[in-house]
Amino acid sequence: MAKRKVGVWLIGAWGGVATTVVVGLAALRKGLSDTTGLVTALPSFAKLDLIGWDELVVGGHEIRETSYAAEAQVLVDKSHVFNEKTLAGISSQLAKFDRNIKPGTLVNVGAKIESLAGPECLKLKKETAAQAVSRLTKDIEKFKTAEKLDRVIVVNVSSTEPPPPDEVREWKWAEVQKSLASKSCPLPASTLYAIAAMQSGSHFVNFTPSVGSDLPGLDELALKQNVLHVGRDGKTGETLMKAVLAPMFAARNLKVMSWVGHNIFGNLDGKVLDDPVNKANKVKSKDHLLTEILGYKPQTLVSIEYIESMGDWKTAWDHIHFQGFLGTPMVLQFTWQGCDSLLAAPLVIDLIRLTEREARRGTSGIMSHLASFFKSPMGTDEPAFAYQFQQLTQWVDRVSGESDE
Repeated sequence: MAKRKVGVWLIGAWGGVATTVVVGLAALRKGLSDTTGLVTALPSFAKLDLIGWDELVVGGHEIRETSYAAEAQVLVDKSHVFNEKTLAGISSQLAKFDRNIKPGTLVNVGAKIESLAGPECLKLKKETAAQAVSRLTKDIEKFKTAEKLDRVIVVNVSSTEPPPPDEVREWKWAEVQKSLASKSCPLPASTLYAIAAMQSGSHFVNFTPSVGSDLPGLDELALKQNVLHVGRDGKTGETLMKAVLAPMFAARNLKVMSWVGHNIFGNLDGKVLDDPVNKANKVKSKDHLLTEILGYKPQTLVSIEYIESMGDWKTAWDHIHFQGFLGTPMVLQFTWQGCDSLLAAPLVIDLIRLTEREARRGTSGIMSHLASFFKSPMGTDEPAFAYQFQQLTQWVDRVSGESDE
């Protein structure tokens, strides 16, 4: 079988999650890591003929000025992750991928994210939304041509941006186009990246709480361009636990009276989320799940606090106050401690592989069967993790059946 060549274009390319994705791909390619944490490495996915590690080429957009080696070292120094021997073994590959990183856009990113931008990106600060989309689109097209790629998967793993005006979320494609032509376009940067991806004929995955392609107009564009898209907000830790535990309370008819979740972490995303405007998007994404699963709204509180000394490590403490038989109040508590980027990166790799596989089927639009990867999944109303994962396994069976024919 002829070797495939697929591009992975990362938005927020030198961030913690993206760096971990790239380190992971390079390590897997060299046989320096096993596949623990990868859903697509489960035996049931073996028949899918998923894209291999040596068939992926990395590029991306980034507003800061650094490198994969430098950011990997930050994760080593502050969070004590990665094996130094592994990093030494993949240094040339990281440097090669660095050459494909281009300046991102600062249009409607908010003051907190803009403060992180390097000199090259600041030179582009005055570009309009339309100019940004045109430039970003050309970057992806040039990447595809230069690397002789079969297709490109664009993945947004950038910091959470402030939410746009409410009306934007309802816009059809005609309204999006009209806004792009104006000088005061309110479309957030994540949506501009999504438009650029689709206009370049690439598929789009939004791993962040930002809006991205989650509006009617972008689904229209995806169908028009015959590309796939999916999102939002990767489900890696505390919310994953909620998606598993809340159905248990519902199934046992135990009334959840309150659910409090406190989250502390110290990476760059945490620094951005320390701004209340940016935090609003993330809190909403983490908090809506319980009402959808339980069928009623208990008292809830979600807090996210930036504690610099913790680096990429995240601790979530949840206190669940519920009512049992004869009105008896009871409590369940859990603590989740994990390295944020190391939890997220394998899921990003899974999404790249699964999106690429679906692209080979020639479909377009929202990939609702990937809901189990997201806190606010597009294209489905099913919030419970077990049922979401069942949708994925049904897709695997269907695609495997097509391969056997």
